[in-house]
Amino acid sequence: MTEYTFFNRDLSWLSFNERVLMEAENEQVPLLERIRFLSIYSSNLDEFYRVRMPVLMAIDNFDERTGLNNNYYKAQFLINQQQQKFGHLLANQLLPALKAKDIHWLYNEAIPELIIDELSRIFFTEVLAYIRLFSVAKDEDGFFAENNRLYQAVILSDAAGIERLEIITLPSDVLPRLYAVNKEDQKYVVFLDDIIRNNLNYLFPAEEIKGVFNIKITRNAEMNIKEEIEDLDEDITIALEKELKKRDLGTATRFLCQPGIPLRHLYKIIYALNLANSSVVEGGYYHNMKDLSNFPFQEVGLNYPKWPALPNLLLKKEETLFEQIFKKDLMVHVPYQNYDPILRFFNEAANDSFTEEIYVTLYRVADNSRIVNALMTAAKNGKKVTVMVELKARFDEANNIKWASRMKAAGVKIIYSNKELKVHAKVALVKRRVSNQSHYLGLLATGNLNESTARFYTDHILLTANQAMLGELKQLFGFLSKKKKKPLLEDAINFEHLLVAQFNLQQKFIALIDREIVNAKKGLQAGIIIKMNNLEERVLISKLYEASAAGIKIQLLIRSVCCLIPGIEGQSENITVTRIVDRYLEHGRIFLFHNNGEEDLFMGSADWMNRNIYGRIEVCFPIYNEELKIRLIEILNLQLRDTVQAVELNEEMQNNYCAGEVKVRSQQAIYDYLKETTLHTIENNVS
Repeated sequence: MTEYTFFNRDLSWLSFNERVLMEAENEQVPLLERIRFLSIYSSNLDEFYRVRMPVLMAIDNFDERTGLNNNYYKAQFLINQQQQKFGHLLANQLLPALKAKDIHWLYNEAIPELIIDELSRIFFTEVLAYIRLFSVAKDEDGFFAENNRLYQAVILSDAAGIERLEIITLPSDVLPRLYAVNKEDQKYVVFLDDIIRNNLNYLFPAEEIKGVFNIKITRNAEMNIKEEIEDLDEDITIALEKELKKRDLGTATRFLCQPGIPLRHLYKIIYALNLANSSVVEGGYYHNMKDLSNFPFQEVGLNYPKWPALPNLLLKKEETLFEQIFKKDLMVHVPYQNYDPILRFFNEAANDSFTEEIYVTLYRVADNSRIVNALMTAAKNGKKVTVMVELKARFDEANNIKWASRMKAAGVKIIYSNKELKVHAKVALVKRRVSNQSHYLGLLATGNLNESTARFYTDHILLTANQAMLGELKQLFGFLSKKKKKPLLEDAINFEHLLVAQFNLQQKFIALIDREIVNAKKGLQAGIIIKMNNLEERVLISKLYEASAAGIKIQLLIRSVCCLIPGIEGQSENITVTRIVDRYLEHGRIFLFHNNGEEDLFMGSADWMNRNIYGRIEVCFPIYNEELKIRLIEILNLQLRDTVQAVELNEEMQNNYCAGEVKVRSQQAIYDYLKETTLHTIENNVS
């Protein structure tokens, strides 16, 4: 048996976050967008410490030969390198560039006399109401630092020279982190941290302030729901709500502190806050730089130029959307095209006199979801509405509990998944009865049914009336209603169209790759193009290695984690891995198999990760409409030709910009292509 090699998942993820940081370095990116990429990098790193660092710190990651957790130390080394780059970039490029635009961002510098009175006003009228103080030595109840909450450690000295340590909460969860101040035609940006720091004499009038240091603790985000309560819907929501309250109380994985804090006080904090087992990281002067996403002074010319969402031309006044779907399959490409057809799909279902039943899976929904409101309206209108709600969608649990409760009150039947099997599929099904004949309409997507994220996630949504495919989808909803942990023999569904994880998805993809291998060995044309967010699962990666060894050209577009090592002789010399990071988050999953010129193309919700293949219900689906297939293939080819925002991953896990004489920025090219396609459709309709 061939011994293959693989990248470590977590180190690969850090390589992706390095790619995000590269956008903040890129001088071709508008200035405030570069700051936004710093925010994204910081947010990603926080999540890494919450979700992945506990795994790297676990005992089973230790190397028995050396006694060291090698990947843990490699990760720390990479993070330290990136953090140094982050600080250098901010101090030496972005701050001077802002100043050149007459925006003075006060970053670890003295507050100008000109604005001290205004900052004091803000402190006393807006900030002071939220300030809480904790004495490390005297607080009888103890002090617990919440996850990713910002604090200031204040070192105080009394008249006798005796020092004590006070901790102040920074209320950035309820107040802006960055304040814009205009004074005498000067524009200043000031951290909330510095507004508090500049007014500490009010809080401690009788003591000398010896030092003020920003600190932050990141905690493990894992939750534990007892298996025995899974079958009781009321109990699981209560249990999950309890676990959500505990999430911010999890084991500390990182203690982030400002440089220069005296060691005696550093150790005092570590001891008092029970941080001995966390990684102590000396970071920058300010933490939670994800807050930069709300940078003030959004000046014209410092952001990306607007790309108005294109009309889809699916919505004709003389026809309902449902009538158009029955004529042919339709597709929406967000955010390039507007989301109206998706909202209309659910709105028509809610009020269509022929609609009897609606089935939907919900993983992450918008805070004020119009889709969910349409589902509640449908239930009130007498439709049978069944919604599969994934309560365990990480960091969206509370929002999903809220909506599930509201839908249930409106008469919607709510189904929750069990602990071991998440439902990650992005599908909806409408059953209609016309002239005593039942038929289905369906929506199958690569991304969540979420009108908010649809503004900046690139996804593809199929609207279809293919009865054979939708009949299989109806059977899947029947299985989901049983809330089983795994499909059993009696749950067998003969999926001929859909690829469904836990049923046939992995086997089908292996068969499709095997067919390309057989064709290549016969001397027929073969090739594979796959676009995903993440690639980790070793059985499928090994099959791609096997295809590469058979001489098949394999082109992968992988945004984030990639455990496949490209360019290794005898293993993957025919495989390339491309990453694209640009104004939109690449999110669609597309799978293209050449099949000797008779291309098979699939889309869906599934990355090739262990969790997707072995622990979730995922749905991938074929694209049968030739017009839609041609369009998707062109989108893939535009991305493969990207020489501006694309990087190629090498065997050392480095991100190398793609070379090319012709400059192609794929997201711009896709927008232009879809705009041209729209104009062509208009002309055809007019003629």
